[in-house]
Amino acid sequence: MSEYYAPVDPDVLTRERAKARELRLSQWWKRRISSGLCHYCRRQVGPRALTMDHVVPLGRGGRSSRGNAVPACKACNTKKQSLVPVEWEAYLRSLEERAAGG
Repeated sequence: MSEYYAPVDPDVLTRERAKARELRLSQWWKRRISSGLCHYCRRQVGPRALTMDHVVPLGRGGRSSRGNAVPACKACNTKKQSLVPVEWEAYLRSLEERAAGG
C-alpha cells in the first residue's frame, strides 16, 4: 500500500482545524454523536467517548465539512490515523484475513 502525500499549506490546515472546532460545537455534530455509535466499528461507546474523524484526513487534502466528518471511537480514530478510505478498508481486510488464518 503506497501512501500519497501532497504538501498541504499550513495556513489551509489552520483554517480547516478552526472549521473542525466550529463544527464540533454545532447542533449538527451534537445530533451525530447523540447515538454514541462509532462510524467504523459500530460499537456503542457513548457520545462523550466519540471523536471527530475526517474520512479524508486534513493532511491528505480533506476538508472540515459535514460530508467528511464522522464520529469515531478513540481506538478507531487512532488506528485509522491518516489513511484515506481505500487504505482503511485494505487495512481492515488484512485484519480479517489474519483472523481467518490466511
